Amino acid sequence: MAMKFEKTGEGTYVLDVCGFVCPHPQIYTKKSLEKISEGETLEVIFDNPSSKETIIQMCEQAGHELLEEKTEGGKLVLKIEKG
Repeated sequence: MAMKFEKTGEGTYVLDVCGFVCPHPQIYTKKSLEKISEGETLEVIFDNPSSKETIIQMCEQAGHELLEEKTEGGKLVLKIEKG
């Protein structure tokens, strides 16, 4: 099990933290957002439902915008635009 962070296109990134439990998904999300530029998007894929609220809270506090929230086959996906 490894955290996967990669660029998927111009200004778009994906972070896969499936298999990780609190607080790791939030920590990896925060670190990944620090690596990208303002206005770029990060899609976070995770499978620990309790991480969802803390990731959303962290984004709100940091001024990032939640663009999309969905569930795909047991995995949760949050699309975040860095503010």
